[in-house]
Amino acid sequence: MLSARMREPVLSLFRIVVGLLFALHGMSTLFGVVGGGGNGGQTVEVGSWPGWWAALIQFVGGGLVLVGLFARPAAVLCSGSMAYAYFVVHQPQGLWPSNNGGELAAMFCWSFLLVAVFGGGRWSVDALVSHRRADRRASGPEPEGDRAAVPA
Repeated sequence: MLSARMREPVLSLFRIVVGLLFALHGMSTLFGVVGGGGNGGQTVEVGSWPGWWAALIQFVGGGLVLVGLFARPAAVLCSGSMAYAYFVVHQPQGLWPSNNGGELAAMFCWSFLLVAVFGGGRWSVDALVSHRRADRRASGPEPEGDRAAVPA
């Protein structure tokens, strides 16, 4: 069935796109490049709460999700940071995301929750590392002659 065959590639592409967009948002807020971020084109002061820390989570967490390295924990952190942003920054300005400017925070929050639940997918560094570990276990112990001499 086509839909079953497409599940892994589509989930991986979803993770890649969401991670890239999030990392770019953080990059623009931290460094003032690729659009200037949600800070009116201004970078945030290093260490300032919560802006700089949020941008750091966006940049690093988005990058980890993008490549699929520690995808689940990174996605949980990213999702949580967007839930925080929604409820602390946007929700007090109005009930509905369309009225309080929180659509992006809500979409990122739920998108990262999806990545946290389903993982990085087949096209991720996590999958590559897991596959290599499984191959090493399947091949059995290393021959005695291939081991480096370890002093006792």
